[in-house]
Amino acid sequence: MKMNAYVAGVGMTSFGRMMDRGMKSTGGEAIEAAIADAGLEKADIQAAWMSNAAAGVLTGQECIRGQVVLRGVGMGELPVVNVENACASASTAFNQACAMVTAGVYDVVLACGVEKMYFADRAKVFGAFMGAVDVDQLKEILAGLQASAASSGATEASKSAGQNRSMFMDIYAAAARGHMARYGTTVEQFAMVSAKNSHHGSLNPRAQFREAMTIEQVLASPMIAEPLTRPMCSPIGDGAAAVVIVSERKSRELGLTAPVRVRSSVLRSGWDHPSGSDGLSEVCSREAFEEAGLGPSDLSLVELHDASAPAEIIGYESIGLCPKGEGGGLVASGATRLGGRIPVSTSGGLLRKGHPIGATGLAQVVEITEQIQGRAGARQVAGARIGLCHNGGGNIGTDAAAQCVTILAAG
Repeated sequence: MKMNAYVAGVGMTSFGRMMDRGMKSTGGEAIEAAIADAGLEKADIQAAWMSNAAAGVLTGQECIRGQVVLRGVGMGELPVVNVENACASASTAFNQACAMVTAGVYDVVLACGVEKMYFADRAKVFGAFMGAVDVDQLKEILAGLQASAASSGATEASKSAGQNRSMFMDIYAAAARGHMARYGTTVEQFAMVSAKNSHHGSLNPRAQFREAMTIEQVLASPMIAEPLTRPMCSPIGDGAAAVVIVSERKSRELGLTAPVRVRSSVLRSGWDHPSGSDGLSEVCSREAFEEAGLGPSDLSLVELHDASAPAEIIGYESIGLCPKGEGGGLVASGATRLGGRIPVSTSGGLLRKGHPIGATGLAQVVEITEQIQGRAGARQVAGARIGLCHNGGGNIGTDAAAQCVTILAAG
């Protein structure tokens, strides 16, 4: 959808293991930071879209998650929409909030994503991901992943999917093996993504992992599901991110000194399409560029849904940074590293910043906003003017279940 909305303020917690904090604590921190960043008061917020994906399974908190978090910071009465859309939950909340501002329904709204994923029972945590596929087909999906792994000699990937890791790592591993077979992409190129993003994450004080890693260290790490070693897989995490969105009229009234405009935001779900044809990411990206009147060459930076290292390489191709099959070469060229032609995942990405799934899409918006406003510190992209957020979630058939692509630009 072509948008006419502005980011007035952003807030975000650090991401990581927070055994002593729940959603009210982290969500409240992000909300209060975003409202303060906008120079507003809590009473100025007219409506809120609150994103969470797994609390129902992990904590038992269902139905009113957003209201619980908001009341924790003294915010009641306002309309609250609870959003759940797999790993695309937060970007969906942002998309819908922006749409209502664009439509003229509200002038000042909040989008917040929050997730609590660290618990002693890790099997329960990984089990939460099982619900992001068609559960009627779960046995067939697991059997298919095991058969794919076994046929390629991937011994680790042929066992324990969903038990000691998210089953999505097996889905990404299968996609990686397919990309290698079709295009000649190498495991070293996947490791380059992880090493690059570890460098970016080392510069981000809110990142879950701050240690920079070499390609050799990535390759020498424990194998999770061939060809993915541990640093090639995004971690679970706790944390929250929030954004205050305002209308053009309100932006002028507030006198925003560095407004960030939402140029477009496209939300779609997957479908059964022929093998080899454009899929969900391609369609969403193309539509987002068309609505914004821009193209891939106009981008200053990108926050990609790098839930695995291969997902970033495949993402390069699907959003048009390079032709199909050339994603491995693009990362090897250094183009997607800070200082390169088109820096990708400057926050450290899901791989290093972390992936509290209900907060991830809004964390991407926070990163792009701060980059455009020149507030990214040591990881600042020089002259950043236009950024793209790519956030997907769930899996049905051969594609993601939900996808949101958003383009932000200096206003």
